[in-house]
Amino acid sequence: MATTQHLGAALATVKWPDHIAAFCADAVLVARFEAAGLRLAIWSKQFENIDGKDNQAICFVREMQTAGHLAVTATALACYKLAAAGLRTVVETALYYSYFRTHSVELATLLRDDKWYVSKQEIIDYHMAHTAGFSEMQKKFPVTSILNPWYSKMSAIVHGQIPGAWHSQRSISQIKPNTELMEVVIQELEECVRIVDRLFFTTVGRDLWQYFSPSAKKSLLNGLPGDVKAALLLDAA
Repeated sequence: MATTQHLGAALATVKWPDHIAAFCADAVLVARFEAAGLRLAIWSKQFENIDGKDNQAICFVREMQTAGHLAVTATALACYKLAAAGLRTVVETALYYSYFRTHSVELATLLRDDKWYVSKQEIIDYHMAHTAGFSEMQKKFPVTSILNPWYSKMSAIVHGQIPGAWHSQRSISQIKPNTELMEVVIQELEECVRIVDRLFFTTVGRDLWQYFSPSAKKSLLNGLPGDVKAALLLDAA
């Protein structure tokens, strides 16, 4: 077998440092990635401070942050389709945390039985029925109407239902930066964070808001329309 056919040789043909340099050279793009990542980090830090020692469901918050990191890393390496999987995981784990932090018995079953799970729709249905104010807030600050179509789109990319989506190479050696795809990824990351924001603001974040630091409250509320802030009934101090 020729050396060029070896996996290691194929990977070596890709100039990974050059890909990262090209990504970082776009200051505006990087700033958008950083802003989106910062919001996830603020949510994660507050939940870690509150639940980190006593609630096993905090594992989903940690997984949410890791998925965000991997999505950005994949984008910098020009592996855009891999980023789609990370973005979808960010939303999935946010949903899981919003549910399992108050469902320890179900969480134990999830960890014990690999055939049992709670679907995305079951979690949404739970919040609609049992989370105070959630269904009412859908009229002013909707989650489900943006979550479902976005999740379906990401799933179609992840599962290859749209061949050629978020990649153009036919071989490892052809992996290279694509400015158009980078713009698509950042738009979807921003939408991903928008969904997480709305989910947390209307579920677990709202429940635990009194324990958030003043700086976190200020950062998370920044940019929200006044009528939404009023409807959420969340203080900024």
